[in-house]
Amino acid sequence: MTALDVRPLRTDHHSLAWGAPIGTTPGTLHVLAVTGGVLVGPKEGRVIHFGRNRPEVHVCIGENDRKVSRQHGTFTHEAGHWWVRTTGRLPVRLPGHRLLSMRDEPIPLQVGYTPLFVRGSNGREHLLEVHVQGAEGEPLTTNHRNETDPPRMWPLSETERLILVVLGQRYLLHDTYPAPLSWRQVVDCLREICPDQEWTIKTVEHTVSRLRARMSRGGVAGLTREEVGEPVGNTLNHNLIRELTESTTLVPPDLRLAGLED
Repeated sequence: MTALDVRPLRTDHHSLAWGAPIGTTPGTLHVLAVTGGVLVGPKEGRVIHFGRNRPEVHVCIGENDRKVSRQHGTFTHEAGHWWVRTTGRLPVRLPGHRLLSMRDEPIPLQVGYTPLFVRGSNGREHLLEVHVQGAEGEPLTTNHRNETDPPRMWPLSETERLILVVLGQRYLLHDTYPAPLSWRQVVDCLREICPDQEWTIKTVEHTVSRLRARMSRGGVAGLTREEVGEPVGNTLNHNLIRELTESTTLVPPDLRLAGLED
């Protein structure tokens, strides 16, 4: 152990998604990359460095990738929490697609497991696994034979489902960079599919807005202007379609409702 009370984690250490050993001191930080990692106890002012330059960091990540900075970030223990900060040129990506750049304030790490990613050359993603030990040791139990928890699916009327399939068809078609259709495009498509019904931009927009409000009340983030801020653009509908597809409320076979091929 060094003066910082840092212990190494071997390259063959199990994924930190499985948790930390029982009996580890609460607040202990575990950090693991493919080249190994460290375990360090909580103490005010302690700093753990990660980056490409192995001799100058505690955890080496992207050793052969010059897109990764030599000292790309730090974990600092302050006010009873571990905080992650980016010091390199490229941002660190946290869960929920949140990007932490060198100009941002550090972010406190939650107890438990947090995967961090640094984007490298040629589309590579360098993973940095982080685990902050909780008060009870938090051993993970196996559930090999238990029933799988189903995703939370959102009830939709037939009209809502049809509108959403048209609105989010690029997501269901697995486009590389999908985006929601515009209200005008949705209406034009609906008039071709169901010419006997009266479709207007206002009708479609209000239907989708009511659904976003319903799902927001149900706990889905990113569906209101207050959360997203101006300019809104397509962000609200993008977040809506993402939630509906990731929860399997909308699935590719639904494209048949709009006469589209999967």
